Amino acid sequence: MNALPLPAIAPEPAPQPLSQGSRIVNTFIAPSRTFSDLRRSASWWAPWLLMAIVSVLFSFSMDRNVGFDQISKNEIAKSPRAEQFDKLPAGRQAQELQISTLFTRCIAYGYPVLMLVGFVIFAAVLMGTFNLGAGAAVPFKVALAIVIYGNLPGILHGLLGTIALFVGTMAGSLDKEAFNITNPVATNLASFMDPAGNKFAYGMATAVDVFAIWTIVLLGIGFACNSTVKRGTAIAIVAGWFLFVKLLGASVAAFFG
Repeated sequence: MNALPLPAIAPEPAPQPLSQGSRIVNTFIAPSRTFSDLRRSASWWAPWLLMAIVSVLFSFSMDRNVGFDQISKNEIAKSPRAEQFDKLPAGRQAQELQISTLFTRCIAYGYPVLMLVGFVIFAAVLMGTFNLGAGAAVPFKVALAIVIYGNLPGILHGLLGTIALFVGTMAGSLDKEAFNITNPVATNLASFMDPAGNKFAYGMATAVDVFAIWTIVLLGIGFACNSTVKRGTAIAIVAGWFLFVKLLGASVAAFFG
């Protein structure tokens, strides 16, 4: 008896390549599709450009609705040198405030470049951790793309801040003297604390942030999709580095505060 021929199994169709716009949208609704597509092309310019536009828009909203001179005054008031600043002659105070205002404005409008530098550093750190510590083989260009796409929730944070500033100004409810440029939107526990209080506790409270947790999860998914590391392990690795940076920053702030 002749064996019946086995039916041919059709190969699974290859996933359709995603456009830059589709990648950005899928980062929010189907992140695995975006991060898996990075193996095909690790282009990252589109999400970075979108984040840069939102960053400049937020800086403009601060400039128009609060003013960088007022923001500088607020930062000085909660800094360790507040008492020393108050004792300076009026002319010296004006001079230091002018320098501080210029510095703050330059940092705000130049933040897209600083942001990209930070992404490069963080991508190198995560690539080294996953490749050397977890046995992955993620190329740097893919790691950089993962980091940039994973930080896309930041555009929602920037848009929320921009809307809040313009709405607050129109409604006459914006308290310019209470505006905190380092924590402008109430998305973390530190938003309900006094920034001039316990510096260590305040710094660690900023870690419990909706957008930060979202970003950590996305980065973990991204590295898991591009390696054999399990998703839970990947998220834990990213979270570990995030908490280390927060702990270091909070400790430095407490020491100098």
